Amino acid sequence: MNTTKLNATEPVSFQGKSYIVMEAANQIVIEGSNEDYIQSVASISKIMTCIIAIENMDLDTIITVDETINHAWGSGIYIHIGDKISLRDLLYGLMLRSGNDAAVMIAKAVGKEVNKFVDMMNNKAKQLQLHSTTFSNPTGLDEEDNGNQSTVYDMARLMAYCHQNPIFNEIVSTVKYTREDGNGTWQNKNKLLTNYKYCIGGKTGYTKKAKRTLVTMARKNDLDLIIVTFNCGNDFEFHEKKYEECFDKLEETKIFSKGIVEYKQQQYYLDFDIFVNKQENDKVDVSFENDEIIVSLNDQPVAREKVVPYNFFIGFKMVLKDLFYG
Repeated sequence: MNTTKLNATEPVSFQGKSYIVMEAANQIVIEGSNEDYIQSVASISKIMTCIIAIENMDLDTIITVDETINHAWGSGIYIHIGDKISLRDLLYGLMLRSGNDAAVMIAKAVGKEVNKFVDMMNNKAKQLQLHSTTFSNPTGLDEEDNGNQSTVYDMARLMAYCHQNPIFNEIVSTVKYTREDGNGTWQNKNKLLTNYKYCIGGKTGYTKKAKRTLVTMARKNDLDLIIVTFNCGNDFEFHEKKYEECFDKLEETKIFSKGIVEYKQQQYYLDFDIFVNKQENDKVDVSFENDEIIVSLNDQPVAREKVVPYNFFIGFKMVLKDLFYG
């Protein structure tokens, strides 16, 4: 799909309840609106269901479908009582097709009881310090209660955490999946994967109470960004345009060049360049602690790199290296 480069003086307008753009590696907020607004998040809560399962059960585990699926309605992958299906198939059905039947069977298999699995979800939220997040089920359904409550900020941080897991990344970046049990294929509901070449994953959501919810991630020039939107009618279009705007204004800036660095009358040797992705008005600070360079962006550390105090011996090795490798 051809993408027109946006003029930085014409920011993309947002029509919705709340949104956030976050740099994934350091969880730096680039911009947003109503980032702390709490509401039902619908099926994007399946991101937590997925990571709990990945971290606690072998994906080759074969699960026998039981009457637990009678407690699921709405979107499904149409499994039946008595079916035998791998956890891997269930996870792809969960994330690509938003299967609520897959969600409850995953919860039953991993937690032994669905309620115990929900406890695991909430414990993980506490561990990740998602202070505005509470889970009541593994599906995101909210017809019988308030569902799973969170903010765009917490959901972006959850996505940033999950992005560290290669299995999770493989699942959410898959456009089309062929089931291991031979019962067909699934197409990912995340349209951005096919419409925007830089998209590397995400999760859709919708209920009448929550309206549209969407989490996506995109990578360009080794920079990973996450966007989360609540109640945005044109969410796929907004995500794509906002990614282009943010990639355009985040410039890779060299903070230190390889070689000798001086700080408070002490010289250090750095074996590589250090860069940060920053906007024009971002504040960059540098400090040295315990032979580490610490680079902070808007008072939040974004890079830590070991250095060694510079001395004659290191200088001599540098000369020898230049002689041998020119």
